[in-house]
This record gives sequence, C-alpha cells and structure tokens, in this order.
Amino acid sequence: MTFAFLFPGQGSQSVGMMSAFSELSVVKDTFEEASSIMQKDMWQLAQAGAQEELAITTNTQPLMLISDVAMYRAWVKLGGHSPSIAAGHSLGEYAALVTAGALVFSDAVSLVQKRSTLMQNAVPPGIGAMAAVLGLSDEDIQTACERAKAQNGGVAEAANYNAPGQVVIAGDKATVEKAIEEAKILGAKRAMLLAMATPSHCSLIKP
Repeated sequence: MTFAFLFPGQGSQSVGMMSAFSELSVVKDTFEEASSIMQKDMWQLAQAGAQEELAITTNTQPLMLISDVAMYRAWVKLGGHSPSIAAGHSLGEYAALVTAGALVFSDAVSLVQKRSTLMQNAVPPGIGAMAAVLGLSDEDIQTACERAKAQNGGVAEAANYNAPGQVVIAGDKATVEKAIEEAKILGAKRAMLLAMATPSHCSLIKP
C-alpha cells in the first residue's frame, strides 16, 4: 500500500491543538526542540493562547509547522508506514520537505520563523484579510473582486483556487469584506473570513 502525506497551511490552527497527543513524548519533544530555537514556549501557546493570538502570523506559521512534523513523527513512532509522497498546501510545503528528508526540522523552524516575520511586516495585523468563497465559478469570483475594488479602491484578489467551486480571496480587509458581500449577491453558498492575520498569496505581500 502506498501512503501520501498532505500537510495543511494556515487557517486550521485552534486553541488546544495537539492536546490529544500530549502524552506522546515524541510530540512534546518536537515542540520543545522548536521552542528552544524560537525562545518561546510553543506548546503553552498552542494550549492556552487566545484564538486571536494563534491567528497572528508569527505564531500561526511556526505552530502549524511544529504540529505537522510532530504528527508525522508520532505516526512513524507508532509504527506507521513512511509515505511515498509528501506535499503541502502553502505553508505545509515546509513540513513536506522535512518529511521527505530534504530539510532539517531545525532549519525549517528558523526559515518559517523568518518567513512569518517578513509576511507580517509586509501587512501588519488588522490591515489584511482572507476569505473562503464556496459555490461560485472562477469567473464569478473575479467579478465579485472587481466590483469590490471598484467600490472600495482597495485590493481583493483570487489567491488560492483550492478546488472547483472553492476559492480563497485575499486583500485589504475592507475590500475583502465587500467582495464577500458581492459574492453572496452572485449566489455563493458560503463566503466567510478566515482566521488569518496576513493576506497570503496576493499582491499586498509583494516587496
């Protein structure tokens, strides 16, 4: 049997994440290794930090990497098969590289720490936003963004084409919120802001 590991990006973090695996030493060791590099107790942040605190990019990105790698290490420790393929969605690429042996975990932590700082500096918290829109064609997503930009003069762009009928948009918060309104007018089944402090994969991130 062939196994593949697909690691998620930002947005799936939550308070108490990984608590179900707290008794596994390999999980705690992974968090301690990363905490030593970052000079910050990442396990405590994951278990007791406020949801708003976890959504800050400089916290979210390292937490997701650490959790991804901890889960993989736990899987292997408990006798799971090594994957034949590893891939990652956005930030998840770093965990995939660690899993594949192409990147040392300590280097990945340092890289993601730097990555998150650069992204947060590019668009400080409170300015940008991302939203998921379900049930519209790519063309209608583009229309919603264009209408929002025409009204607000800001940025709202299709950032991730996750699947047919599921697209993530990103930009400045006011324009993204307007794009959500326009998407609903066009018939979106759902359109909602994501727990993201940084508008990844859009032009606001450009240097």
